[in-house]
Amino acid sequence: MRRTFASIACLCLAAHAAAQPVEMKFDASGRWTPVEAAAPSPDQAVMDKARTYLAEDKPTYAKSLLNTWIDKNEFSESSYLAEAYLLRADAKTASGSEYRALYDYEVVCKDFPATREFVKAVERELEIGIRYVNGYKRKFLGMRITNAEDVGEELLVRTTERMPGSRLGERALIELVDYYYRDRDLKMTQIACQKFVELYPRSSLVGHAKQQRIFASVGLFKGPNYDASGLVDAKVLIEDYAKEDPIGAQRADLTDALLAKIDESLAAQKLERARYYLKRGDPVSARSSLRRVCADHPKSVAATTALQIMESKKWSLPPKPMAMPEGTQPAAAPESKP
Repeated sequence: MRRTFASIACLCLAAHAAAQPVEMKFDASGRWTPVEAAAPSPDQAVMDKARTYLAEDKPTYAKSLLNTWIDKNEFSESSYLAEAYLLRADAKTASGSEYRALYDYEVVCKDFPATREFVKAVERELEIGIRYVNGYKRKFLGMRITNAEDVGEELLVRTTERMPGSRLGERALIELVDYYYRDRDLKMTQIACQKFVELYPRSSLVGHAKQQRIFASVGLFKGPNYDASGLVDAKVLIEDYAKEDPIGAQRADLTDALLAKIDESLAAQKLERARYYLKRGDPVSARSSLRRVCADHPKSVAATTALQIMESKKWSLPPKPMAMPEGTQPAAAPESKP
């Protein structure tokens, strides 16, 4: 990790140097000659030196240098404070103390939101948050043994709040979607997916968010004795997604086969309700529930069972739907007169 950070720092320094304009002037002979750049201020020299240490993979030196400068200037009005905190946090991260670096990144985010360092600090926090929710441990007594998923979740949430509508916010929110799904927090998965679709409807990841929302809705169903509202939502979501992106739905196995399984589960849930009424001695409600199973899910196994129960009770069976001649439409219901 330190080697990677040093490489990035070297590239940043090279780009910074290459972007510096060279001022030219006429000399006495009428030729253009470069003007010697003014010496940097003492504060700028400290920042430049800290960057050099980071580029040379010497984060400890950079941190020590910045500690001294910040102790001296933290209550001043220096325009270099945001840069100093950001660089010190980068030095802590490069030395493996990314959790402690979060305190400095937070100073930049809270106290210097109008600076260019603000976006960089948010981005650094996001990177740490992604690592944490993917299992990266915090240090304790010099060993990475402390679970930090809760810290990672908080960092992702902060990014979505601080950078709504941005690429950083988009990345943070989709990482939250996947984290909640891995953690089997299906309610939060649904909420995060819905928020992603609302905020980033044109994102290349919107299909992934819709799929995760469907899987979360299906996963919330615990069995026929429990609430089936999640399955109802999943059925609607699958049908809508299949219309919007049939290829994506096919690849994610969101097909008629899954719809058939959902239909069977919904039928089983209604059949259990009918059995409940039978146990309570409520034949009217039981017969109504059995008829509902046959009407709403005629091709299900539960519908066959419902018919058998009704036959055993000598109850009138629901009428079979009449087959319409091919190419004809059912007659429209007459409009009610005022």
